[in-house]
Amino acid sequence: MTSRDRTEDPRAPGLAALAALIADRTRAACLLALLDGRAWTAGELARHAGVAASTLSEHLGKLVAGGLLAEERQGRHRYVRLAGARVAQLVEDLAAQVAPGTPRPPRTLRESSAGSAMARGRTCYDHLAGRLGIAVTDALTVRGLLCAHEEAESGFTLTDAGLAWFGAAGIGLDRTGRRPLARACLDWTERRPHLAGVAGAALCRHALAAGWCVRIGSERAVKVTATGERALSELLGIAPGALRRGRPGDR
Repeated sequence: MTSRDRTEDPRAPGLAALAALIADRTRAACLLALLDGRAWTAGELARHAGVAASTLSEHLGKLVAGGLLAEERQGRHRYVRLAGARVAQLVEDLAAQVAPGTPRPPRTLRESSAGSAMARGRTCYDHLAGRLGIAVTDALTVRGLLCAHEEAESGFTLTDAGLAWFGAAGIGLDRTGRRPLARACLDWTERRPHLAGVAGAALCRHALAAGWCVRIGSERAVKVTATGERALSELLGIAPGALRRGRPGDR
């Protein structure tokens, strides 16, 4: 076959380049760390990935040039964050596909506690995940505020009652962009979809601003507060205290 006979999809080179960009352990570790939605310094990411600052700088340059990270500079400090929700969705979806069915046992008590906290509740870029995210998604679905549609590209749709619920709860929804109003995101610990999209991000932002949840530790883990338990009970019927209980073996 000659070059003239080839009918290669014009997207193939770009897809190959993207795959090569992600297919590095250090760069993958950086992308996963940045799923917390915050900006990190190069030094913080270097310590997290366990590599020298000079090595990490080279990797960050490739990720920025490839459009996966956005760079910000403040004085002498260089900050990077994921380039947007679509990048976060790509990373999270890929991570969910390769997450092992039987994770390796934690090596230390601290690692065990951190893992349990992440499983109970965490942020997935800008929305709630873990058992907290699943509980909220289930409660919205049971009350007819959210519907799962396998044939829909986004997987979830907000009903008219759901739109009214967000309005009554004082949670604004920005419907001007291209991002889906509601989207199903596969939860890598629960292996079920939780709510993402504009509605998921707005709910997470409100939960943190209103003190329903607080971040704990240096990872993405969040904890529901007493205020949050009352609010989730009143608004969605989630039993107070249910989100504090872990699975057998959790610490």
